[in-house]
Amino acid sequence: MTKGENHTIWTHFFLEGFSKYPKLEMILFAFSLVMYLITLLGNSTLIVISILDVRLHTPMYFFLGNLSFMDICYTSSSIPTLLVNLLATEKTIIFSGCVLQMYLSLAMGSTECVLLAMMAYDRYVAICNPLRYSIVMNQRVCVQMAAGSWITGCLTALLETSSALQVPLCGNVIDHFTCEILAMLKLACSTSLLIDMVMLVVSVLLLPIPMLLICISYFFILSTIWKINSAEGRNKAFSTCGAHLTVVVLYYGAALSMYLKPSSASSQETDKVISLLYGVLTPMLNPIIYSLRNKEVKEAAKKFLRRNSPLSET
Repeated sequence: MTKGENHTIWTHFFLEGFSKYPKLEMILFAFSLVMYLITLLGNSTLIVISILDVRLHTPMYFFLGNLSFMDICYTSSSIPTLLVNLLATEKTIIFSGCVLQMYLSLAMGSTECVLLAMMAYDRYVAICNPLRYSIVMNQRVCVQMAAGSWITGCLTALLETSSALQVPLCGNVIDHFTCEILAMLKLACSTSLLIDMVMLVVSVLLLPIPMLLICISYFFILSTIWKINSAEGRNKAFSTCGAHLTVVVLYYGAALSMYLKPSSASSQETDKVISLLYGVLTPMLNPIIYSLRNKEVKEAAKKFLRRNSPLSET
């Protein structure tokens, strides 16, 4: 560590993680490794088949490809470090690595919040205005919506990270398995009105507001579906938005439990478990949910597997 004018500048941090439970570390290592590999395989496959299969060149699968890429980046920002530290005796991370990890996790998580709202709007147009769908959701609009999600997420993450770096820290032992911003701020020597305001504003912008837009979209979607006379038509309409709604519930349920609740020291172990599920389980389930709920994805996956199977060459 080095000494600044008024406070200590730490060159590295210790990630406490799950070191209080050494007997569970190998179990957590196996669980996290399997979930991470499934996440990489599932999301990569979804991206590849959405690019190769012409039938999936639609706005919904364009956004889904962005979501899958985001999940790969999000898990890769924290899970490899977790896997190494679960086996290591000294669970350390350098300052620059900690800052990068914090920024990437915030950027990917924030971007996903906005992207899920964009995907809800896409489903609203598809079901409530099907005749104008191809006009409203053209390629240019889709690219602009996706770019807007990425820019919003990256800029808000930059604001949060830069604000957090202004806070002097009185320790370098992070009671978490990653450089999560809330765990980092618990090391602050004193409270900061600036960082509190930044965290509050960003949390409101990226959680309640997108959730409200999603709820409004689904209000109109359900109203439209209710007016469909045939059961087959209603089931088909439900199937086009069921996967997205399931992902929204999983993602926002975990996010809200982490960032919009009163802080307390006694809940730190619970926060770690929620973060692990939020960071590993949800990204792993996203491609599975979309594959199971969408006939087009299943057919494209079967076609891709048949084309690349060694048996198909014999």
